[in-house]
Amino acid sequence: MSDLDDFAEYDGSGSDAGEGDDETADTTAETSQNDEQSDDFERLDVTPSGSDRGLGVLSASAGLQIHEDDDETRLRAYVTAANRSGVRIGRYLIVPYPDSGGGGERLFCRITGLEYAQEYRADDATEIHARRAMRSPGIDEEDFKLMATLEPVAVLYEEDGDLKRRMTDRVPKPETVVTEASDKEDIKTGLKMPSEGVFLGHLAVGGEKVRTGASPPTIDYRLKDDYTDGDPLVFRHTLVAGGTGSGKTHAAKNVLRQYLDENRTYPVGAGDGREARAAVVQFDPQDEYAQMHDDGDYDGDVKRRLEREGVAHGGYDDTVAFVPKVGDASYAASDHRAEQVEFTIPFSMAHDNPWLIASSGLNDNQYTALTTVLLPRFREQYGREGTYEQFCSFMDDPALREELDESGRVHEATFDAIGRRIRGFGDVFDQDARPITERIHEFVRPGGLTVVPTYHISKSRHTETVVLALASLLVDQKLSNDPAHDRIKETPLVVGMDEAHNFLTDADTVQARKVIGKFTEAAKQGRKERLGLFLITQDPQDIADPVFKQINTTVVLNLGDEDAISAVNIPANLESKVPYMEKGQMVVYSPDNSEPVELVGLSHCVTKHG
Repeated sequence: MSDLDDFAEYDGSGSDAGEGDDETADTTAETSQNDEQSDDFERLDVTPSGSDRGLGVLSASAGLQIHEDDDETRLRAYVTAANRSGVRIGRYLIVPYPDSGGGGERLFCRITGLEYAQEYRADDATEIHARRAMRSPGIDEEDFKLMATLEPVAVLYEEDGDLKRRMTDRVPKPETVVTEASDKEDIKTGLKMPSEGVFLGHLAVGGEKVRTGASPPTIDYRLKDDYTDGDPLVFRHTLVAGGTGSGKTHAAKNVLRQYLDENRTYPVGAGDGREARAAVVQFDPQDEYAQMHDDGDYDGDVKRRLEREGVAHGGYDDTVAFVPKVGDASYAASDHRAEQVEFTIPFSMAHDNPWLIASSGLNDNQYTALTTVLLPRFREQYGREGTYEQFCSFMDDPALREELDESGRVHEATFDAIGRRIRGFGDVFDQDARPITERIHEFVRPGGLTVVPTYHISKSRHTETVVLALASLLVDQKLSNDPAHDRIKETPLVVGMDEAHNFLTDADTVQARKVIGKFTEAAKQGRKERLGLFLITQDPQDIADPVFKQINTTVVLNLGDEDAISAVNIPANLESKVPYMEKGQMVVYSPDNSEPVELVGLSHCVTKHG
């Protein structure tokens, strides 16, 4: 018989004969004494009347301390055996202060760690206990302690009938009953979440919605959208980051639809009481956003639920696809019923934004010659309405080249380099359609959604020129003290840019520096001018840092790339969850709106999608 078979027959109740008998006798006597004490204990009534409440109680066995230094804070709770299967990291808890008088003070906190600790003098790692556990139908949890590590978030208290929050400034008492937070007002106040605003999703922990005893049982998360306490966050800019298949376009559509709600207006003018609805201009590289004209695929029950929660939904009639005319490319959309309007980019826009024809890589010297000599000379000869074709002919003039070289204004090599690099835009400028500068009142409409599809444009350089020309037009007019288009200046505006990393990247070229400088200034002035950037990307690490720093609200869906996750700059405890999030799960980091939280977005897109 093997040693293991010998062990299998051993049940721990016998003893070896011979050497060690005295020790065995002592142990038997001690056991007998313990049994007598146990009998005495069982005769005592130590069971309180009533039923258990809460998850467990605070423990002071390892210290109970609130400290200004988070690393010095020690707050742990013992979780009773019956509650252990349901407790999860991230859950929100309430710990009352019993001596708070009429203020009803209570500590709002969340679980940051779970640990089993040994309760009795038994080593659960020994062979005996391991084999016994393998043969038993279940685990006796009462032999161990489940300890939950808690992170204090805020102290909740009542003042003049209102629930308020303050920083954690006092330590709760040992053995205080710890309960799961289940009151919607407690949770929203504890997390500093506004009750009104733009709907983003429902509060969640580990991908599961947080439930309350209210109706509806979920907790809606909203972005502040009025001037009662600061500025609407739409004008402090939003970034939606997520990998392929994470649901970022689905989420973006749901948010943009809220900004188009007919009841959502913003003050305009110099304090004269006028208000206007926002216009949304969305750049669309994958031809998805014009679908917002049509209804989403959901039934009446979903519709009623959305209406109960105050979520704007349904296809948006005032959706127009502004289709750039580029060469022979044709736009043939069959998946939406939105109106389609063709336009072209006039070359005259290059006078205000010369870098539109510098995308082929002019250096600083060449760019200076273009902006200070060649374009002004061209305007003198052809006027501001001169075409791109005329400019190319202008650059083919050998007499002009010789004159500028002899005068020392533009070296002939520089002239030749510019002449080569401004070629290739013939399919972009001055096509057979009305110029966008003549369609501003159609392009920017209070309460209207304008979608600019670029999927049909085959060359990335052409796409880049179209998007940056239109975006710059909007930004320039918003920031101008003497705008040529009052409609843009006076209309609250949300500029949405999908695949933003392709247009706002940080690169060492003349064009990149000009673009980044322009959009950084636009982001800084957005609050004052009622201009909001709504950037959507799967590569947030590629967005230029000066623009990124102006983003106030970051919505992060599933990302698998470590550099991308690091770039979004969210708290470490939420950052670790990002690679594991399912479609529609998201983390929202908006310091001026709430504590960092995890959300679950709507499972249905409120407009057509897909």
